[in-house]
Amino acid sequence: MKTVAIAGTFDSKSLEFAYLKDIIQSLGLKTFMIHTGVFESKLAADVSNEEIASVVGADIKEIATRKDRATATDVLARGLEKLLPKLYAAGKFDGIISCGGSGGTSMVTPGMRALPVGVPKVMVSTVAAGDVSMYVGSSDIFMYPSIVDVAGLNSISTKIFTNAALAIAGMVKFEVNKVLDKKPLIAASMFGVTTPCVNQAREYLEEQGYEVLIFHATGTGGKAMEALIRDGYIEGVFDITTTEWCDELMGGNMAAGDKRLEGAALNQIPQVVSAGALDMVNFGPIATVPGKYNGRNFYKHNPTVTLMRTTVEENRQLGLAIAAKLNMCTGKAALLLPLKGVSMIDAPGQPFYGPEEDAMLFKTLKESITNPLVEIIEINANINDPEFSTAAAQKLVAMLKEKTARRRLLCCKPEVKY
Repeated sequence: MKTVAIAGTFDSKSLEFAYLKDIIQSLGLKTFMIHTGVFESKLAADVSNEEIASVVGADIKEIATRKDRATATDVLARGLEKLLPKLYAAGKFDGIISCGGSGGTSMVTPGMRALPVGVPKVMVSTVAAGDVSMYVGSSDIFMYPSIVDVAGLNSISTKIFTNAALAIAGMVKFEVNKVLDKKPLIAASMFGVTTPCVNQAREYLEEQGYEVLIFHATGTGGKAMEALIRDGYIEGVFDITTTEWCDELMGGNMAAGDKRLEGAALNQIPQVVSAGALDMVNFGPIATVPGKYNGRNFYKHNPTVTLMRTTVEENRQLGLAIAAKLNMCTGKAALLLPLKGVSMIDAPGQPFYGPEEDAMLFKTLKESITNPLVEIIEINANINDPEFSTAAAQKLVAMLKEKTARRRLLCCKPEVKY
């Protein structure tokens, strides 16, 4: 029998969680109750708030005595983030559901994000209809708007809770037995202005027996890609489009955080990296561009996206940032530099054509990368030219085959007895 974990504040919302428990059990599923409230639970709990707090070295009773809600919320969120993956790995549950306001959502979603992709996760929340990026991150949490506050049972809330219970039950109970051919996964980063490069490379990589997952380099895409790499899903990385670093450094709206480019580097995953779309910073409509950038070279991509050309100095900063990440590589990597432009609009006659800017970027990268595991390859082509995309794809395949050969050699190496 499958099990659904129910996590929440059983001290203040016992009626709501008892209702969820009854519905889920009536559907033929077991429940695993996790109390995330500050005070004593009004429901029988399989995991207490004391146990959650102790994971991060805190005493929830002492915090409750002080009535320090802010500290309690932080402690329980951090504790659950560490504990929940361990409980799942131990087979305690198959999916998880919670409900709450902003506080309850903030306590449970960090733990949900720490679970592997594919584990059913449902969060019924008062904040689900707004910007949920801070709660969902790069995970697959299903955010369900509560419509009314999670405060008691009424004709609206009971319908919402019932539907949410049916949703998690369906996710946990039903399985599709269709078997797909399992192929090694390659993660690729792409933007509109690097699409020809990635599409050409994808065709070649698929011909070589790989499955290519393409991530749109919009901040969320980069975070999702890094998470899958860290979680061990990815065999190789075709990180051609590193533009999210422009937004990270210059304040654009598509930043992926300062851990971008670390997943493959720290986990010995073969990767081919390039400078795709490092010619642009992303903003919303032109009116949203910070005043400090007045007079810069802008390109209106569409009514809601304004691109700003990076300067020579900004390209120096970008080179330093990317070099720092590649210097962290613990396995082989290749940096391919397209000497005739880093995007579709960084070419002769195009609005962001900038030989001086690109030259500074390439110079900084070459001078700053000191890791002997990183090979730097210059190609006299634009990033979207077939010459470049083919060379990049072939390089990644060669690196993957080399790693596979090393694995086989280690497996077949005879044991030496003394």
